[in-house]
Amino acid sequence: MNTQTAPLTIGAVAKRVGVAIDTIRYYEREGLLPEPQRRASGYRSYGEGTVAQLRFIRRAKDLGFTLEEIRELLALSADRQRGVKAVKQRAQQRLAAIEQRIIELQRVRDGLAQLVESCPGHGKPEECPILRALSDDEVKS
Repeated sequence: MNTQTAPLTIGAVAKRVGVAIDTIRYYEREGLLPEPQRRASGYRSYGEGTVAQLRFIRRAKDLGFTLEEIRELLALSADRQRGVKAVKQRAQQRLAAIEQRIIELQRVRDGLAQLVESCPGHGKPEECPILRALSDDEVKS
């Protein structure tokens, strides 16, 4: 029984993964995907491995990894000696960065909530506490 599937076109891969064709080409140029085989016609030809790799890239992006970090994760996933430990360390670093961003966003949210609460919603623009805070020359932390 042959478990090999028929080669896929770039359009078929894009549709299956839910990305644009240009995204696939970009990932190839950036080295995230290997250069595809070419048919006699010159068209790209992909296998199921490319579909799996694109899904990996999309999930990693959804978790906030940069393309450079994804490149590292892909390399580490093939490293049988230190791969899992290094992947965990990279994920811990990403988690710490996300937690720091959450703290920053909460601070921004609290500041904005105070401005919204202090704004009467009517009157002269120059008296609006939101506009005054945004145009204030001094940066407040």
